[in-house]
Amino acid sequence: MQNVIDYVRNSRVWKSFFRHGWPDNPLDRSLVMTTNVFFHLHPVKINRKSLRWTYSLGLGLISAITFAELTLTGILLMFYYAPTIERAYGYITILQTEVAFGQLLRNMHRWGAHLMVLVVVLHMVRVFYTGAYKPPRQFNWVVGVVLLILTLGASFTGYLLPWDQLAFWAITVGTSVAGYAPLLGSTAKAVLLGGPEVGQEALTRFYALHVMLIPAGIALLTSLHLWRVRKDGGLAANEIKDEE
Repeated sequence: MQNVIDYVRNSRVWKSFFRHGWPDNPLDRSLVMTTNVFFHLHPVKINRKSLRWTYSLGLGLISAITFAELTLTGILLMFYYAPTIERAYGYITILQTEVAFGQLLRNMHRWGAHLMVLVVVLHMVRVFYTGAYKPPRQFNWVVGVVLLILTLGASFTGYLLPWDQLAFWAITVGTSVAGYAPLLGSTAKAVLLGGPEVGQEALTRFYALHVMLIPAGIALLTSLHLWRVRKDGGLAANEIKDEE
């Protein structure tokens, strides 16, 4: 049993999660303090090239700001929406025609969602192109991939909420395509729709995913993502060798 524990702790997967182990000695305890998120805004050591705005184009920061804007506008939209097939489209119409700045609010949420998808994709491309996914930051790369999937999921689930013809048939086609995915396709389709077709059960589930589960996951993983950026530092292994 001890051999299995030692094998797991010495594996690359374990070390990507836990860099220094439990702080049971003065060195590790000092590392906990020097990498604490409340004491440092940026990593202790970063590459000089990464200080240039052209290196990252601020795509990570823009993604976080866009998510905050979507959270705020989404909360405001919830005051004028009911997730029922009888009333959803009517509330959207009232929001756009009778509520002060309602059309602006909805457009900010809609185009903010498009912008977030675009910026997150560009952020992933930038990280890959600059090699920022390499050790010791490979775990954070996986977190970023999960955040990309959640971002696409948030955009997809929000598409049904206006309950118009465009949304209805787009989700009908999208869930049908998802049903052909290997292994979990039929299960995923059943979870999303809650029935044989797009109806009240699907709208309720998409609404719950869009306003609760997916945003909570994005918020938690974004916090972990930012913490790992600071904890792992701004230098990959090949960059350290270059500077030495």
